[in-house]
Amino acid sequence: MKIIDELDRQSYRNVWTISESAGGGIHPVSYELLGIARKLAADRGCEVWTVAMGSGSAKQADALFAYGADKVIAVDDERLRAFNDELECNVLERLIKKYRPETVLCAATARGRALIPRLSGKIHAGLTADCTGLAIDPESGNLLQTRPAFGGNIMATIKCADFRPQMATVRPKVMPMPEPEPGRSGEIITEPIQVADTLNVKEILQTIERHESTVNLSDARIIVAGGRAMKGPEGFHLLEAFAKQIGGAVGASRAAVDNGWIAYPHQIGQTGATVQTDVYIACGISGQIQHLVGMQSCKTIIAIDVNAETPMMKLADIAVQGDLFEIIPEIMKEIAKGEKL
Repeated sequence: MKIIDELDRQSYRNVWTISESAGGGIHPVSYELLGIARKLAADRGCEVWTVAMGSGSAKQADALFAYGADKVIAVDDERLRAFNDELECNVLERLIKKYRPETVLCAATARGRALIPRLSGKIHAGLTADCTGLAIDPESGNLLQTRPAFGGNIMATIKCADFRPQMATVRPKVMPMPEPEPGRSGEIITEPIQVADTLNVKEILQTIERHESTVNLSDARIIVAGGRAMKGPEGFHLLEAFAKQIGGAVGASRAAVDNGWIAYPHQIGQTGATVQTDVYIACGISGQIQHLVGMQSCKTIIAIDVNAETPMMKLADIAVQGDLFEIIPEIMKEIAKGEKL
């Protein structure tokens, strides 16, 4: 909604997050959003509100309070058991017009990507998708939203000065997970679904959950990732053996996936998964910005490459210069020796 004057601008207050359910619980990205929301709210001197929609959502309030919410708007209704972007969008449109938040954050999951663009269009507000950084401009108080642009070749910082609320989506695993505060309390605001919310074009007749056996990079504590320097599928066989030995998962750059050396679920970066591991071992990955946005928040980054001047080698906490096809087998031999002792 376009800002009319300064008084109108000041009527928008508080940082909102949209909580997402997953498997009967709360999706971990909802807690990550609350962590960054608390920092933004502290800079703005306001509260953190979160909207929890779904059947049984009111029961999730205690967990949301523990991770940083001051108020939880619970829309607890059996009709929200299955995801319906039209219905949830109608509910959110009404709540935003009623409570007037200054900022609304949502996860850039499949659900969020279906819901939030529709919502931003209905309320006539700007939206910055797939943000990797969020901060407050100390002079204007506007939200500074950083994301890759121009095919990932630059990092752009975007602000929406003339419209409210300011809206952004954040990819999972980009923001650090906050530490919960057990026993922390807040206020629950119960909002029922109204007749006007249910005026939808479509109806959900059946929901089928699909479970596939595939790599789960999001939960891995160690990732061994390969790039163009792996030279082919055989190079990834080496990484698979290495990852198995150290209890890790195998990742890849887009170049390796595009060449058909390893399947897409292993891809990390702007067009793949975003990860926050304890250890990330980059093998022959130059470190273009498209890849870095997917793994730069890992705790310890180790890079192996013949070229010491690549962005990845400069980013790494530990940079090992040399032929990875010589270095990795030697590391595996040393680990094997230790296992036998």
